[in-house]
Formats: sequence, C-alpha cells, structure tokens
Amino acid sequence: MSKKNKALEEVKQDEVVETEVVEEVAQETETKQDKKDNKVQTKEDKKDKKLKKDKKKKEKKNGGLGKKTKETMSELKKVTWPSFGEVAKKTGIVVAFVLIFGLFIYGVNALLGLLVGLLV
Repeated sequence: MSKKNKALEEVKQDEVVETEVVEEVAQETETKQDKKDNKVQTKEDKKDKKLKKDKKKKEKKNGGLGKKTKETMSELKKVTWPSFGEVAKKTGIVVAFVLIFGLFIYGVNALLGLLVGLLV
C-alpha cells in the first residue's frame, strides 16, 4: 500500500503543479488583456482630451471683441477705486521722495565733480 500511497501523492502533486501552471497562464492572459484595455482607454482618453481642446478653441474664437469688452466692463465694476484724497496724498508722497533722492544724487554728483576737479 505504501507504493499506492506514494503514487497517489505524486498524482496529487502533479495536479497541484498543473493547477498552478494553469493559474499562471490565466494571470498572464489577464495581464495581457488588461494592457490591451489600458491602451484602448488611453487612446480614448487622448481623443477626449483633443475634443475638449478643440471645443475650447472654438469657444475662444466665438467670443470676439464684444465679449471681451463686456467682460472687461464687468471686472471694472468690481474694482474698489481710491478716493481723491487718497490719490492726492499718495501722489504727494511720491513727489517728495523723488525730490529728496534727486537732491541726494545732485549732491553726490557735485561732490564727485569737486574731487575730480582737484585731481586734474
């Protein structure tokens, strides 16, 4: 009976190996099919993206000057404009700084001119 048991065990092992091989082949087949499906999906995705780009381009072309003008006017309505007092105050500050730096540069230029005059 031991020979029969050994023979049965070998048959069982062979069956296990066969099922493993069959499972591996099935997995490879599924993997290949998945890759094909992914390629098909990527092609479809590319087509969809291209269609969306074309649609956006058409929408941009349809806008024209009138649409841009309306959009600009609506954006200008949203702007918070400064009061006249704020504008006058900030303009005065800018003019004062320009005068101060202008005098500074004039002084440096005059000083350097004197030094050059002494050397020559």
